Amino acid sequence: MLSIKLGKILFQGRSVFVKEELHQQTRQIWGWLNSVFNRVDESRIKEVGPDRACAEWLLRCGAGVKWDTGSDEFLRDYNSLPVGNYRLLHILEVDATDSAVMLIGFPHFRGVNKVRKAIFHRCGYIEDDAVAALGYLKDSLRDLQLSSCGNVTDAGILTLTQMKNLERLYLYDFLEVRNRKKCIAELEKALPNCKIIFPFAREEDRDEK
Repeated sequence: MLSIKLGKILFQGRSVFVKEELHQQTRQIWGWLNSVFNRVDESRIKEVGPDRACAEWLLRCGAGVKWDTGSDEFLRDYNSLPVGNYRLLHILEVDATDSAVMLIGFPHFRGVNKVRKAIFHRCGYIEDDAVAALGYLKDSLRDLQLSSCGNVTDAGILTLTQMKNLERLYLYDFLEVRNRKKCIAELEKALPNCKIIFPFAREEDRDEK
């Protein structure tokens, strides 16, 4: 009986180890695929223009774009990208909710100069450097939401002081942000014409009086 129980314990332990190994391998594969999806192809940008190339990148990563065609609908299906007239279309809005966008893809925003609103919500690959790279959009962006991006710290939030043309900034739910009050104060000082909304997400985030 003892040997049978010991065998079961060893089997269960081995099973847990195998599952953890498979999970780790799966994460590595997805990380590699996402880095491929984010890679900048300069020849493609030259061929179709910055807005079209940027839209292709965003849709590959699971984001959506709204064109300057007058439609209120976000395009989210890569296969539905318009054929031809690439350089006549410009991106007005970006919704990157639950997308796999990461820093290496942000240079796609170079030359994309009509984006007025962007949402980055639950973007697991966004870190401080990616937030800083939003500077590519600083001339056109008026409305920005950055929320539930668990790898962003105070340093990343403070890079948003460069976004001088923002009129509305919504920030929410950052596990790694330690001094919310300081972030708000610095942002308000740097962006006097911007409405800054940064509520606490959890009771432990509430500012001390």
